[in-house]
Amino acid sequence: MYAYLTALFQPRPEFQLASRIFLKALALIYLAAFTSLALQIAGLAGPDGILPFRIYLDNAWQALGYQAWLQVPTLFWLDASDTALQGVAWAGVAFALLLLWGRWPVFSLIMLFVLYLSLYRAGQVFMNFQWDTLLLEAGLLGVFLQLSPTALVLFLYHWLLFRLRFMSGFFKLASGDPSWANLTTLDYYFETQPLPHAGAWYAQQLPEWLHRFGTGFTFFTELLVPFFIFLPRPFRLAAVAITLFMQGMILSTSNHNFFNLLTIALCLLLLDEKVIRWILRKKDNSKPAAPVSSAGLGHRIVLSVLASLLLFASATGFYTLATGRHLPLDPVRQLVQGFGVGAIYHVFPTMQTTRQELIVEGSHDGKQWQEYVFRYKPQALDERPGFIVPHQPRLDWMMWFVPTQHPVQMYWFGEFLRGVKRGSAPVLALLEKNPFPDAPPEYLRVTAWRYRFTTPEERAQNGDWWQRQYLGVFPFVSPRKP
Repeated sequence: MYAYLTALFQPRPEFQLASRIFLKALALIYLAAFTSLALQIAGLAGPDGILPFRIYLDNAWQALGYQAWLQVPTLFWLDASDTALQGVAWAGVAFALLLLWGRWPVFSLIMLFVLYLSLYRAGQVFMNFQWDTLLLEAGLLGVFLQLSPTALVLFLYHWLLFRLRFMSGFFKLASGDPSWANLTTLDYYFETQPLPHAGAWYAQQLPEWLHRFGTGFTFFTELLVPFFIFLPRPFRLAAVAITLFMQGMILSTSNHNFFNLLTIALCLLLLDEKVIRWILRKKDNSKPAAPVSSAGLGHRIVLSVLASLLLFASATGFYTLATGRHLPLDPVRQLVQGFGVGAIYHVFPTMQTTRQELIVEGSHDGKQWQEYVFRYKPQALDERPGFIVPHQPRLDWMMWFVPTQHPVQMYWFGEFLRGVKRGSAPVLALLEKNPFPDAPPEYLRVTAWRYRFTTPEERAQNGDWWQRQYLGVFPFVSPRKP
């Protein structure tokens, strides 16, 4: 037993090169994530934004007192102004560059985690996504990977990748969604995903049998392939190849910000030095690398505690979501997950079969209406859907959820409309075009439309990427399900 535990903290020099490359990739992903947020966070969570974070913090303090500091871990307890929010985001950009250049790597990784966690909590519903928690956990583990690529920290990375892939497949089956059950998901996915790019239009035109095959292949890559991660080397390499192929297919048809790029980066930690050198066609004729330092006592203690918390939170969270039963230590799990780690993953467990888009319009007289133009979500029928990876426009993305008419979505959407109505500069800056630059309109209305991709014949005729059908004034239309 002692020998086994000791082995967990032994460095794995054959993964030293993969670790270095991964940390460079992590720095680039952090750079993209922080830059994206720096351009949006004031409009999302600033004092004159959609969901001011200062109000959230004040409510948390009134409800929890000093416990709120632990329940809502963020630097913005000190200041939640636009300057503070944007300053933290740009500081993240700076530390990402330091990490990329190899300067103060451990300190930079710690600061990147703290800063992103602060923005993750500040963004509230706009940051409540699986790629945000994936980045937080990958970034926190990066501190220990930089110190020494031990067997335990590599296992935790492999566990993170396994959870992401396997849980996503599991919950597709567990949801009972008919499109997953009958392998028709890809008949709808390309058209109904949150922010498709032009590749999705072409994928939509593929024959049905290929859509069926692609759906079945998704189950194979998510339910079976993840177990290859923990099997001998040939299986591990097969897991990398299959996962990379799948991520490439998703990138060719979808805008999922840095999500797929981070998944690809996590696969790097399954590659030993021999494989990487073969991929790079680089012979190993260099001087022997400096020996990898062993984990010190303090390192071992902290990593052991972190590993225990991550395994506990992720395992019990999976059990709770899968069974609907809560365990006695559930508050501990929730506290751990409040730091953005130990999360559960369930990518697209259900599939929409129709696309409902909302058009926001304003008027000074209630007769002549002009549209507010969003930057990236489908609106103009003839506008080519753009490729925007690794950027995530949080407002445009969240607009995809509003047609469900869930209370959470209706609340923030109402706050967004109030921001537009009062002419909030940070909120309007999130849009591509404000048709009322001089003064806010007297009236606002929201109309709902059924959008679908055009066929090749329709596009050849009129050049449009989309066709749409008027449904009615929102929210006086049927909610989108699911």
